[in-house]
Amino acid sequence: MCGRYVHQIDPVIGEIASVYLWWYGASYTLGLLGAFFWIRRARASLDYDMRTVYALTIMLSLGVLLGGRLVEVIFYEWSYYRDHLWHVPAVWLGGMSTHGILLGATLSVWLFCRSFGKKFLPLADELAIAGAYIMGIGRLGNFIDGQIAGSITDVCWAVQFPDLEGFRHPVVLYDGIKNLLLVPVLILIRSRRPPTGAVFGHFVLWYGFLRIFVDIFREYRTDLIGFPPGQEFNLLMTILGLGLLVWRYRIKGVEKPSITGEGQLTTNEKSSWLQRVLLAVLVVIPLVMPSDWTQDVPERYGGRHEGMKHSVLYPRIPGPEQME
Repeated sequence: MCGRYVHQIDPVIGEIASVYLWWYGASYTLGLLGAFFWIRRARASLDYDMRTVYALTIMLSLGVLLGGRLVEVIFYEWSYYRDHLWHVPAVWLGGMSTHGILLGATLSVWLFCRSFGKKFLPLADELAIAGAYIMGIGRLGNFIDGQIAGSITDVCWAVQFPDLEGFRHPVVLYDGIKNLLLVPVLILIRSRRPPTGAVFGHFVLWYGFLRIFVDIFREYRTDLIGFPPGQEFNLLMTILGLGLLVWRYRIKGVEKPSITGEGQLTTNEKSSWLQRVLLAVLVVIPLVMPSDWTQDVPERYGGRHEGMKHSVLYPRIPGPEQME
């Protein structure tokens, strides 16, 4: 007999001064902290001092938050935000895109390399494995929040999500498992000493290609040029990843995947107090994010948390069905 699951998890961790903290946002916090500790662990092979470790993590965190937010606003929810531009920076109302996170992270690492005189592909290889792990753990936050659901199904592991009819595919768990399975695959690829950039290329390729099949079971709330925007991004990642692999493997000779510093690094091992404060702020900010889609937060969660109905931070926002 099937033991289907009814989702009744409270997505709220707690409240501080009328500001609510969410498990979904906590997955971002844990992800950014994970990135910091991964970079710090690898700093000997990277030949980075602690100031450089903090600088990279700060730029990566900014890229994740800005990229995730802007892609969500522009490609997924522009019908709402075009009339409410003042809500764009209001991350406590929800709204982040996983494709935007990946794009923002990639651009921020590239900018870091340009600013500090480092090569992009070796660093991207180092961060790809950590990225797959972080993206996998982040999907657990999506599931706890209960806002991303798949199509209706009768499979034994179907889930009844809040405010949705019928039992549905838990697509975020599918995607999370896919991301975590990429970790040992990428480790195996790296152990075979591929050309520089190949590990990153494999991450981009397999993240996008495998997610095409995962997202078949997902119900997107909006279209982009007649197609779900997520699937268009998946296809683009697949093409980019494949192109990167073809380019790198066509280079004669096999380069060592290890990373070495370039130029002279500062001898100051300690990070500055400003770096520590800025990173702490960037790590804490995601805790206030409630979901991947802008929601009518007081109406949806006010039954459990009465204070949301009266807080000026959570104005009544038209739900997706009310948007154009």
